[in-house]
Amino acid sequence: MSATSSITTAGTRWQMTSPAPRGAWDDVLAADPFALVTQSPEWLAGHCALGGYEDASLLFERADGRRVVLPMARRSRVGDGRTAFRSSFGDGWGMGGPLAPGGVSAEDVAVICTHLAAEHGLRTLIRPNPLLAEQWRAAGVPVSERIPRVAHVLDLGGGFDSVWSDRFAGGARTNVRKAEKTGVLVEHGRSPRHIEAFYELFEQSLLRWASRQHEPTWLTRARAHRRDPIRKFHLLAETLGDAFTVWIAAVDGRPAAAAIVLVGTNAHYTRGAMDADLAGPARANYLLHAEAIRYACEAGCHHYHFGESGTSASLAQFKTRFGAEEYAYDEVRFERLPLTAADRRLRRAVKGAIRFRDASERSRRGPRPLSAGWSGSHRTTPQG
Repeated sequence: MSATSSITTAGTRWQMTSPAPRGAWDDVLAADPFALVTQSPEWLAGHCALGGYEDASLLFERADGRRVVLPMARRSRVGDGRTAFRSSFGDGWGMGGPLAPGGVSAEDVAVICTHLAAEHGLRTLIRPNPLLAEQWRAAGVPVSERIPRVAHVLDLGGGFDSVWSDRFAGGARTNVRKAEKTGVLVEHGRSPRHIEAFYELFEQSLLRWASRQHEPTWLTRARAHRRDPIRKFHLLAETLGDAFTVWIAAVDGRPAAAAIVLVGTNAHYTRGAMDADLAGPARANYLLHAEAIRYACEAGCHHYHFGESGTSASLAQFKTRFGAEEYAYDEVRFERLPLTAADRRLRRAVKGAIRFRDASERSRRGPRPLSAGWSGSHRTTPQG
Protein backbone atom coordinates (compact mmCIF):
# COMPACT_ATOMS: atom_id res chain seq x y z
CA MET A 1 0.00 0.00 0.00
CA SER A 2 1.35 3.42 -0.98
CA ALA A 3 2.20 6.13 1.56
CA THR A 4 2.08 9.86 0.76
CA SER A 5 4.09 12.75 2.23
CA SER A 6 5.14 16.27 1.24
CA ILE A 7 8.57 17.77 0.66
CA THR A 8 9.67 21.31 -0.20
CA THR A 9 12.75 21.83 -2.34
CA ALA A 10 14.04 25.20 -3.56
CA GLY A 11 10.78 26.78 -2.42
CA THR A 12 8.64 24.36 -4.43
CA ARG A 13 6.30 21.92 -2.75
CA TRP A 14 6.05 18.35 -4.03
CA GLN A 15 3.79 15.53 -2.95
CA MET A 16 5.65 12.22 -2.78
CA THR A 17 4.07 8.75 -2.95
CA SER A 18 5.84 5.41 -2.45
CA PRO A 19 5.52 2.91 -3.97
CA ALA A 20 4.56 4.86 -7.10
CA PRO A 21 0.96 4.05 -8.15
CA ARG A 22 1.02 1.77 -11.20
CA GLY A 23 -1.28 3.96 -13.34
CA ALA A 24 0.78 7.10 -12.79
CA TRP A 25 4.02 5.18 -13.42
CA ASP A 26 2.67 3.77 -16.70
CA ASP A 27 1.57 7.24 -17.84
CA VAL A 28 4.93 8.85 -17.09
CA LEU A 29 6.83 5.96 -18.72
CA ALA A 30 4.78 6.33 -21.91
CA ALA A 31 5.37 10.10 -22.00
CA ASP A 32 9.17 9.99 -21.60
CA PRO A 33 10.96 9.75 -24.99
CA PHE A 34 14.12 8.43 -23.30
CA ALA A 35 12.37 5.67 -21.33
CA LEU A 36 13.86 2.19 -21.17
CA VAL A 37 12.16 -1.12 -20.44
CA THR A 38 14.43 -1.42 -17.39
CA GLN A 39 12.53 1.57 -15.94
CA SER A 40 9.14 -0.10 -16.25
CA PRO A 41 7.07 -1.50 -13.37
CA GLU A 42 7.11 -4.90 -15.09
CA TRP A 43 10.92 -4.98 -15.00
CA LEU A 44 10.97 -4.22 -11.29
CA ALA A 45 8.21 -6.75 -10.60
CA GLY A 46 10.10 -9.47 -12.47
CA HIS A 47 13.24 -8.94 -10.40
CA CYS A 48 11.34 -8.67 -7.12
CA ALA A 49 9.66 -12.01 -7.92
CA LEU A 50 13.09 -13.64 -7.57
CA GLY A 51 13.03 -12.71 -3.90
CA GLY A 52 15.05 -10.42 -1.68
CA TYR A 53 13.76 -7.11 -3.06
CA GLU A 54 10.60 -5.04 -2.89
CA ASP A 55 9.17 -2.04 -4.72
CA ALA A 56 10.46 1.26 -3.27
CA SER A 57 9.61 3.45 -6.28
CA LEU A 58 8.80 7.13 -5.76
CA LEU A 59 6.27 9.40 -7.46
CA PHE A 60 6.90 13.15 -7.14
CA GLU A 61 3.98 15.46 -8.04
CA ARG A 62 4.16 19.25 -8.27
CA ALA A 63 1.16 21.57 -7.86
CA ASP A 64 1.16 22.42 -11.58
CA GLY A 65 0.77 18.72 -12.48
CA ARG A 66 4.40 17.89 -13.22
CA ARG A 67 5.06 14.24 -12.31
CA VAL A 68 8.39 12.45 -11.96
CA VAL A 69 8.83 8.75 -11.18
CA LEU A 70 11.96 7.17 -9.76
CA PRO A 71 11.91 3.36 -10.24
CA MET A 72 13.66 1.89 -7.22
CA ALA A 73 14.07 -1.40 -5.36
CA ARG A 74 14.83 -1.97 -1.69
CA ARG A 75 16.38 -5.04 -0.11
CA SER A 76 13.42 -6.59 1.66
CA ARG A 77 15.35 -8.46 4.34
CA VAL A 78 17.56 -5.54 5.40
CA GLY A 79 14.87 -3.12 6.48
CA ASP A 80 14.06 0.52 5.82
CA GLY A 81 14.98 3.86 7.31
CA ARG A 82 18.60 3.96 8.53
CA THR A 83 19.35 0.38 7.43
CA ALA A 84 17.92 0.60 3.91
CA PHE A 85 19.81 -0.46 0.79
CA ARG A 86 18.06 0.90 -2.30
CA SER A 87 18.96 1.01 -5.97
CA SER A 88 17.75 2.40 -9.29
CA PHE A 89 19.38 0.20 -10.55
CA GLY A 90 22.80 -1.16 -11.50
CA ASP A 91 24.28 -4.41 -10.16
CA GLY A 92 22.92 -6.50 -13.03
CA TRP A 93 19.51 -4.79 -13.18
CA GLY A 94 20.38 -2.31 -15.93
CA MET A 95 19.70 1.41 -16.22
CA GLY A 96 17.34 3.13 -13.82
CA GLY A 97 16.99 6.75 -12.82
CA PRO A 98 13.97 9.06 -13.02
CA LEU A 99 11.30 9.35 -15.69
CA ALA A 100 9.27 12.43 -16.62
CA PRO A 101 6.96 13.56 -19.46
CA GLY A 102 9.11 14.97 -22.25
CA GLY A 103 12.26 13.79 -20.51
CA VAL A 104 13.86 14.49 -17.15
CA SER A 105 15.15 18.01 -16.50
CA ALA A 106 18.04 19.15 -14.32
CA GLU A 107 15.43 20.52 -11.87
CA ASP A 108 13.79 17.09 -11.65
CA VAL A 109 17.16 15.51 -10.88
CA ALA A 110 17.91 18.13 -8.23
CA VAL A 111 14.57 17.54 -6.47
CA ILE A 112 15.07 13.77 -6.33
CA CYS A 113 18.71 13.91 -5.25
CA THR A 114 18.07 16.55 -2.61
CA HIS A 115 15.40 14.31 -1.12
CA LEU A 116 17.58 11.18 -1.23
CA ALA A 117 20.59 13.00 0.25
CA ALA A 118 18.46 14.16 3.19
CA GLU A 119 17.34 10.63 4.03
CA HIS A 120 19.36 8.35 6.24
CA GLY A 121 19.49 4.98 4.49
CA LEU A 122 22.79 3.13 4.45
CA ARG A 123 23.06 3.41 0.67
CA THR A 124 21.00 4.53 -2.31
CA LEU A 125 22.43 3.90 -5.78
CA ILE A 126 21.24 5.39 -9.08
CA ARG A 127 22.58 4.36 -12.48
CA PRO A 128 20.80 6.79 -14.83
CA ASN A 129 20.19 6.78 -18.56
CA PRO A 130 23.50 7.74 -20.27
CA LEU A 131 21.63 10.10 -22.62
CA LEU A 132 20.72 12.24 -19.60
CA ALA A 133 24.28 12.79 -18.39
CA GLU A 134 24.08 16.54 -19.06
CA GLN A 135 20.94 16.94 -16.93
CA TRP A 136 22.68 15.14 -14.06
CA ARG A 137 25.77 17.33 -14.35
CA ALA A 138 23.66 20.50 -14.53
CA ALA A 139 21.72 19.55 -11.38
CA GLY A 140 24.90 20.02 -9.35
CA VAL A 141 23.73 18.01 -6.35
CA PRO A 142 26.46 16.76 -3.97
CA VAL A 143 26.56 12.98 -3.62
CA SER A 144 28.68 10.57 -1.58
CA GLU A 145 30.25 8.79 -4.55
CA ARG A 146 30.37 9.25 -8.32
CA ILE A 147 31.39 6.18 -10.33
CA PRO A 148 32.46 7.16 -13.88
CA ARG A 149 30.93 4.96 -16.56
CA VAL A 150 30.88 4.78 -20.35
CA ALA A 151 28.06 3.51 -22.57
CA HIS A 152 27.33 3.49 -26.30
CA VAL A 153 24.00 4.43 -27.87
CA LEU A 154 22.85 4.35 -31.50
CA ASP A 155 20.41 6.97 -32.78
CA LEU A 156 17.70 5.24 -34.86
CA GLY A 157 16.31 8.44 -36.39
CA GLY A 158 15.35 8.06 -40.05
CA GLY A 159 14.68 4.33 -39.88
CA PHE A 160 16.81 1.32 -40.70
CA ASP A 161 17.72 2.33 -44.27
CA SER A 162 19.21 5.57 -42.94
CA VAL A 163 20.96 3.80 -40.07
CA TRP A 164 22.40 1.19 -42.46
CA SER A 165 23.68 3.64 -45.06
CA ASP A 166 24.61 6.65 -42.92
CA ARG A 167 25.67 5.25 -39.52
CA PHE A 168 26.92 1.70 -40.00
CA ALA A 169 30.62 1.77 -40.84
CA GLY A 170 31.62 0.20 -44.14
CA GLY A 171 33.33 -2.61 -42.24
CA ALA A 172 30.13 -3.41 -40.35
CA ARG A 173 28.10 -3.64 -43.56
CA THR A 174 30.79 -5.87 -45.07
CA ASN A 175 30.72 -8.19 -42.06
CA VAL A 176 26.92 -8.40 -42.18
CA ARG A 177 27.10 -9.44 -45.84
CA LYS A 178 29.83 -11.98 -45.07
CA ALA A 179 27.66 -13.50 -42.37
CA GLU A 180 24.76 -13.78 -44.80
CA LYS A 181 26.98 -15.44 -47.41
CA THR A 182 28.37 -17.81 -44.78
CA GLY A 183 24.84 -18.96 -44.07
CA VAL A 184 24.38 -17.51 -40.60
CA LEU A 185 20.70 -17.77 -39.63
CA VAL A 186 19.09 -15.40 -37.14
CA GLU A 187 15.83 -15.70 -35.24
CA HIS A 188 14.32 -14.25 -32.11
CA GLY A 189 11.67 -15.12 -29.55
CA ARG A 190 11.10 -15.49 -25.82
CA SER A 191 10.24 -19.16 -25.43
CA PRO A 192 12.06 -21.48 -22.99
CA ARG A 193 13.95 -22.83 -26.02
CA HIS A 194 15.38 -19.39 -26.82
CA ILE A 195 16.28 -18.69 -23.19
CA GLU A 196 17.97 -22.07 -22.77
CA ALA A 197 19.99 -21.58 -25.97
CA PHE A 198 21.14 -18.19 -24.70
CA TYR A 199 22.03 -19.62 -21.30
CA GLU A 200 24.08 -22.46 -22.76
CA LEU A 201 26.16 -19.89 -24.63
CA PHE A 202 26.32 -17.80 -21.46
CA GLU A 203 27.69 -20.78 -19.51
CA GLN A 204 30.38 -21.30 -22.14
CA SER A 205 31.27 -17.62 -22.13
CA LEU A 206 31.91 -17.84 -18.39
CA LEU A 207 34.76 -20.28 -19.07
CA ARG A 208 36.32 -17.84 -21.51
CA TRP A 209 35.87 -14.85 -19.20
CA ALA A 210 37.40 -16.73 -16.25
CA SER A 211 40.46 -17.68 -18.29
CA ARG A 212 40.85 -14.19 -19.71
CA GLN A 213 40.61 -12.57 -16.28
CA HIS A 214 42.87 -15.12 -14.57
CA GLU A 215 40.05 -15.87 -12.15
CA PRO A 216 39.05 -19.27 -10.73
CA THR A 217 36.23 -20.71 -12.81
CA TRP A 218 34.15 -21.51 -9.73
CA LEU A 219 34.30 -17.86 -8.64
CA THR A 220 33.27 -16.56 -12.06
CA ARG A 221 30.39 -19.02 -12.24
CA ALA A 222 29.22 -18.37 -8.68
CA ARG A 223 29.12 -14.61 -9.21
CA ALA A 224 27.38 -14.91 -12.59
CA HIS A 225 24.79 -17.41 -11.37
CA ARG A 226 23.96 -15.24 -8.38
CA ARG A 227 23.46 -12.21 -10.62
CA ASP A 228 21.85 -13.98 -13.57
CA PRO A 229 20.22 -17.34 -12.69
CA ILE A 230 18.32 -18.83 -15.62
CA ARG A 231 15.09 -18.51 -13.61
CA LYS A 232 15.52 -14.74 -13.79
CA PHE A 233 15.26 -14.74 -17.59
CA HIS A 234 12.24 -17.04 -17.59
CA LEU A 235 10.52 -14.70 -15.11
CA LEU A 236 11.37 -11.60 -17.14
CA ALA A 237 10.15 -13.19 -20.36
CA GLU A 238 6.84 -13.95 -18.68
CA THR A 239 6.53 -10.55 -17.00
CA LEU A 240 7.66 -8.37 -19.93
CA GLY A 241 5.99 -10.27 -22.76
CA ASP A 242 6.95 -9.04 -26.22
CA ALA A 243 9.27 -6.39 -24.76
CA PHE A 244 11.68 -9.24 -23.93
CA THR A 245 13.45 -10.65 -27.01
CA VAL A 246 16.19 -13.28 -27.22
CA TRP A 247 18.17 -13.18 -30.47
CA ILE A 248 20.05 -16.27 -31.65
CA ALA A 249 22.52 -16.44 -34.55
CA ALA A 250 23.19 -20.01 -35.68
CA VAL A 251 26.09 -21.38 -37.73
CA ASP A 252 25.75 -24.84 -39.28
CA GLY A 253 22.67 -25.46 -37.16
CA ARG A 254 24.37 -24.58 -33.85
CA PRO A 255 23.84 -21.42 -31.76
CA ALA A 256 26.92 -19.24 -32.18
CA ALA A 257 25.87 -15.91 -30.65
CA ALA A 258 22.96 -14.70 -28.56
CA ALA A 259 21.68 -11.40 -27.21
CA ILE A 260 18.83 -10.29 -25.01
CA VAL A 261 17.31 -7.03 -26.27
CA LEU A 262 14.53 -5.17 -24.48
CA VAL A 263 12.18 -3.27 -26.80
CA GLY A 264 9.95 -0.39 -25.71
CA THR A 265 10.16 3.32 -26.44
CA ASN A 266 13.86 2.57 -26.89
CA ALA A 267 15.73 -0.70 -27.39
CA HIS A 268 18.35 -1.92 -24.93
CA TYR A 269 20.87 -4.71 -25.59
CA THR A 270 21.27 -5.96 -22.03
CA ARG A 271 23.00 -9.38 -22.25
CA GLY A 272 25.18 -11.16 -24.79
CA ALA A 273 27.12 -14.42 -25.10
CA MET A 274 28.81 -16.39 -27.84
CA ASP A 275 30.77 -19.42 -28.89
CA ALA A 276 33.86 -17.58 -30.12
CA ASP A 277 35.02 -20.45 -32.37
CA LEU A 278 31.73 -20.38 -34.29
CA ALA A 279 30.69 -16.74 -34.09
CA GLY A 280 34.00 -15.05 -34.84
CA PRO A 281 34.88 -16.48 -38.29
CA ALA A 282 31.22 -16.30 -39.41
CA ARG A 283 30.76 -12.65 -38.25
CA ALA A 284 27.61 -13.88 -36.51
CA ASN A 285 27.40 -11.00 -34.02
CA TYR A 286 27.28 -8.45 -36.84
CA LEU A 287 24.26 -10.03 -38.48
CA LEU A 288 22.61 -10.63 -35.10
CA HIS A 289 22.82 -6.95 -34.10
CA ALA A 290 21.92 -5.71 -37.56
CA GLU A 291 18.69 -7.70 -37.40
CA ALA A 292 17.98 -6.59 -33.81
CA ILE A 293 18.52 -2.97 -34.86
CA ARG A 294 16.24 -3.44 -37.88
CA TYR A 295 13.56 -4.84 -35.56
CA ALA A 296 13.96 -1.89 -33.16
CA CYS A 297 13.58 0.56 -36.03
CA GLU A 298 10.41 -1.18 -37.24
CA ALA A 299 9.07 -1.10 -33.67
CA GLY A 300 9.45 2.69 -33.65
CA CYS A 301 12.29 2.88 -31.12
CA HIS A 302 14.24 6.14 -30.88
CA HIS A 303 17.56 4.66 -29.77
CA TYR A 304 19.37 1.32 -29.53
CA HIS A 305 21.37 1.17 -26.30
CA PHE A 306 24.43 -1.06 -26.60
CA GLY A 307 24.99 -0.93 -22.84
CA GLU A 308 28.14 -0.24 -20.90
CA SER A 309 31.57 -0.60 -22.48
CA GLY A 310 33.82 -0.20 -19.48
CA THR A 311 37.49 0.22 -20.42
CA SER A 312 37.43 -2.30 -23.27
CA ALA A 313 38.70 -0.66 -26.46
CA SER A 314 37.69 -3.67 -28.57
CA LEU A 315 34.13 -3.65 -27.23
CA ALA A 316 33.82 0.09 -27.84
CA GLN A 317 35.13 -0.34 -31.37
CA PHE A 318 32.58 -3.07 -32.11
CA LYS A 319 29.73 -0.79 -31.03
CA THR A 320 30.98 2.27 -32.91
CA ARG A 321 31.07 0.23 -36.12
CA PHE A 322 27.27 0.22 -35.94
CA GLY A 323 27.25 4.00 -35.52
CA ALA A 324 26.80 4.03 -31.75
CA GLU A 325 28.16 7.11 -30.00
CA GLU A 326 30.04 7.12 -26.71
CA TYR A 327 28.43 8.71 -23.65
CA ALA A 328 30.34 9.32 -20.42
CA TYR A 329 28.12 9.52 -17.36
CA ASP A 330 28.19 8.90 -13.61
CA GLU A 331 26.54 6.35 -11.39
CA VAL A 332 25.74 8.21 -8.16
CA ARG A 333 25.52 6.92 -4.61
CA PHE A 334 24.22 8.40 -1.37
CA GLU A 335 25.80 6.70 1.66
CA ARG A 336 25.60 7.16 5.42
CA LEU A 337 28.79 5.09 5.81
CA PRO A 338 31.72 4.84 3.29
CA LEU A 339 30.54 1.48 1.94
CA THR A 340 31.74 2.02 -1.63
CA ALA A 341 35.27 2.92 -0.51
CA ALA A 342 35.42 -0.17 1.72
CA ASP A 343 34.13 -2.39 -1.08
CA ARG A 344 36.69 -0.92 -3.47
CA ARG A 345 39.56 -1.76 -1.11
CA LEU A 346 38.29 -5.31 -0.60
CA ARG A 347 37.93 -5.93 -4.33
CA ARG A 348 41.40 -4.57 -4.98
CA ALA A 349 42.86 -6.94 -2.38
CA VAL A 350 41.03 -9.99 -3.79
CA LYS A 351 42.03 -9.17 -7.37
CA GLY A 352 45.63 -8.81 -6.32
CA ALA A 353 45.55 -12.15 -4.53
CA ILE A 354 44.27 -14.04 -7.58
CA ARG A 355 46.31 -11.97 -10.10
CA PHE A 356 43.09 -10.82 -11.75
CA ARG A 357 43.42 -9.34 -15.25
CA ASP A 358 41.04 -6.76 -16.67
CA ALA A 359 38.28 -8.26 -18.81
CA SER A 360 39.27 -6.05 -21.75
CA GLU A 361 42.28 -8.29 -22.38
CA ARG A 362 40.98 -10.47 -25.18
CA SER A 363 41.41 -14.22 -25.34
CA ARG A 364 42.12 -15.87 -28.68
CA ARG A 365 40.63 -19.16 -27.60
CA GLY A 366 36.91 -19.81 -27.35
CA PRO A 367 34.96 -22.46 -25.45
CA ARG A 368 34.05 -25.88 -26.75
CA PRO A 369 31.45 -26.01 -29.58
CA LEU A 370 27.77 -26.45 -28.83
CA SER A 371 25.92 -29.61 -29.65
CA ALA A 372 24.09 -29.61 -32.97
CA GLY A 373 20.38 -29.19 -33.40
CA TRP A 374 19.54 -25.47 -33.74
CA SER A 375 17.93 -24.02 -36.81
CA GLY A 376 16.76 -20.51 -37.60
CA SER A 377 15.64 -18.22 -40.40
CA HIS A 378 17.50 -15.15 -41.63
CA ARG A 379 14.54 -12.75 -41.88
CA THR A 380 13.46 -12.79 -38.27
CA THR A 381 9.97 -13.40 -36.98
CA PRO A 382 8.91 -13.88 -33.37
CA GLN A 383 8.88 -17.52 -32.37
CA GLY A 384 7.00 -18.11 -29.15
